[in-house]
This record gives sequence, C-alpha cells and structure tokens, in this order.
Amino acid sequence: MAQYAAMRSIGAYVPKKVLSNSDLEKMVDTTDEWIIKRTGIKERHIAAKHESTSDMGAKAASLAIERSGIAKEDIDLVLCATVTPDYFNMPSTACIISKKLDITNVQAFDISAACSGFVYLLSIAKAFIESGMKKNILIIGAEKFSSIVDYTDRATCILFGDGAGAAIISATSDKKESIVDIHASADGTYADFLVTPAPGSVNPANQKMLDEKLNFVQMKGNETFKLAVKTLTQDVIEILESNNLQASDIPHFVPHQANYRIIKAVGDSLGMTKEQVVLTVDKYGNTSAASIPMAINDIYESGRLKEGDLMLLDTFGGGLTWASALLPFAGKTK
Repeated sequence: MAQYAAMRSIGAYVPKKVLSNSDLEKMVDTTDEWIIKRTGIKERHIAAKHESTSDMGAKAASLAIERSGIAKEDIDLVLCATVTPDYFNMPSTACIISKKLDITNVQAFDISAACSGFVYLLSIAKAFIESGMKKNILIIGAEKFSSIVDYTDRATCILFGDGAGAAIISATSDKKESIVDIHASADGTYADFLVTPAPGSVNPANQKMLDEKLNFVQMKGNETFKLAVKTLTQDVIEILESNNLQASDIPHFVPHQANYRIIKAVGDSLGMTKEQVVLTVDKYGNTSAASIPMAINDIYESGRLKEGDLMLLDTFGGGLTWASALLPFAGKTK
C-alpha cells in the first residue's frame, strides 16, 4: 500500500518582549509611519537574552507534539530550519531541541535555507515518509534573528523578529490527507542579496569581523524586493497549473511574512481575495524560517483553519532560495 505524508499538527512560540515601531524611532532615524508604509510591520517580538533558538523551537515543537496526538516516542526524525543556530555550527540546533524534548536515539539535523527553510523541510519530510524510511517527523522553523541584526542599521533592524513554529508530518495511507505537491529551488547567483558575512570560512571570527560588523545580516533591499515579487508569483502560478487548480480553489494562501507590499503584490497578481491571504507580518515582522509555521498556527488558533482545508504556502529567502507547497491540514482543529 502506498504511503503518503500528512501534516498532523501545528504549533508556535512567540517571545514575550515586543519591539514596536515607536521603540525603533528612539533607536534609529525612522518613523512608525514610514515603517508601516514600506513594510506593513507594526511590531515584532524579541527573545530574551537567556532565550536561545533551541528554547523557542522546543516550545513550539512541544505544542505541535501535544496537538498531534502522537507519542513523543514515535517520532523518528527531528529536522530544524534556521539561520540563527544556537552555535556556529555544531552541534545542530535539532540535536539540542531533541535533548530538551527528551527525544533520544533519533536522527536529527539542521538545514540552512533562510526564509524558505520550513517548506524545504516539508519536502525532506515528504521524501523520507514516501520512501518508507520514516513514519513521524518533527519539523521546526526557529529563529533568534535579533542575534544577527545590527540595531544601528535602519534598513534591516525594522524588518526582523524572533519566534518558532513546528509541525508533525506523519505517514498516512489516505491520499486525501497527503501533501499534494512541493516545488523548491535555488539560485546562488543572487547569494549577495541577503547574507550574514561572518563568522565562516570566508570571514573567520576575529577582531576585523567585529570592527566591520560582518556578523550582522546584510541585505540589498530593493533588488530583493523586485526579485521576490517576480519569483513568488511565478512559483505559485506553476504549482497551481501543474495541479490543475485555480487561485479561487485555495482557502488559505500562506506567503512568507517578509513585507506587506510583497504579499499584496503577489496576492493581487494571482487574484487572491483578502480573506484568502494569511497576514501576520504586522505583528511578528519577518521571522525567516519560523514565518510560515507561525502564520499557519495563527489561523489554527483563531479557528480559521479547518481539518481538510487546502493551504498554499509560498516563500522566498537568502541563498537565494524559494519554495511553494500545496497541502491540506490533516490535523484536528478547534
């Protein structure tokens, strides 16, 4: 009998501390009005000093496990997508999360695909399950982006927030529950659009790295914006066409929450209604690999997401990477 992959649950964790636009006005030369006009972001959450990426990931994962109804002992793979790991770059954050959840003797590893990380994890989980290698996979997107943001750089510090999202992907014989399709790709030609230059083998940790602030994220904003709109739109058109679907067939369009103007441009070009588009960028900012699962969790907790509802995920991130996915929510809902 064929084995398919299904999303059984969703969970998220958002740090308590809120960094508002008015707070940023006191830190850099910017205004609340300008930030909202350019990005749609009103506030973002910032992890406490003692709070690591793995702490947030473990809390989101714990909730996803609880909601799935699957015993922790039955999880046979733990995957974490992050570009802000606990350590650069071992042990993996997935290993640390596994320890915090008391999941032992189970394969665990990280991937680095920036904002596309969670959908990349979906594609990996789907492959592991459909091949028969695994049965219940915990996937986590977690970011402490505040640890790599220069809060004197007004171009980047207004954009990013911290948080985590997680899901359980399980084997099913019911095709109606299964992940329908995933498209994922990358193009390193544009690697310099979004980059954290150090530490790494190109720029090892040293005084020069600190003096030149190479340990902070750098972004070519205008170039990234233009390419994001074009790529995200094309990716969605292709995945809908290849599955004989129209935009109107999608109850929940969950784009990466980077910038309201990007989301609106993509949604408008596809003819999506306001009710179809999931929007959380105003309260969380860009949380990179955590963005999409946090957004799914929002519609789950608000009661908008119902069992069997079809979701279209669409994301774009540093690498450059991009990905889209079509899948029903196969968990129990409120």
